[in-house]
Amino acid sequence: MSFATCDICDANEDKIAAGTLAVIPPVFHSFGKNISFSGPARTLKVFEDNVLVRQALETPGEGSVLVVDGGGSLRCALVGGNLGVLAEKNGWAGIIVNGCIRDSEEINACNIGVRALATHPQRSIRKGVGDKDIQVSIVGVTVKPGDWIYADADGVLVSAQRID
Repeated sequence: MSFATCDICDANEDKIAAGTLAVIPPVFHSFGKNISFSGPARTLKVFEDNVLVRQALETPGEGSVLVVDGGGSLRCALVGGNLGVLAEKNGWAGIIVNGCIRDSEEINACNIGVRALATHPQRSIRKGVGDKDIQVSIVGVTVKPGDWIYADADGVLVSAQRID
């Protein structure tokens, strides 16, 4: 599917006004080969622990976007090169991390789109603490499981429904 977030915003000002289409503030850096990606959201809420991230990416992505609310932590990475390869292999369209990634060169070699706040060389803890398939807040924007994510060079949108 070809799209431009600017065009989506222009054509759907009523949805922005109604709150069913939102623009995530421009705080993310882009990684991976796919600058543009879209798909239904699957959500996680974790803090400095990536066990649930790995578990999610081990499942078939079926074109979904994994949205990880990592609390905005800049103290460790939640996604690394191995998880980027796993996401690509299992058919995920992209990953949005409200936190950090590592192994950026490895992720940049993957046919997937990734947005993250920054890179950090330290890996996360591995206790398996967190929640999945819940409403999360990404930089003040609510994302529910099943919402549609649209990301390109100009930004990241969250829509309550698919926009064609």
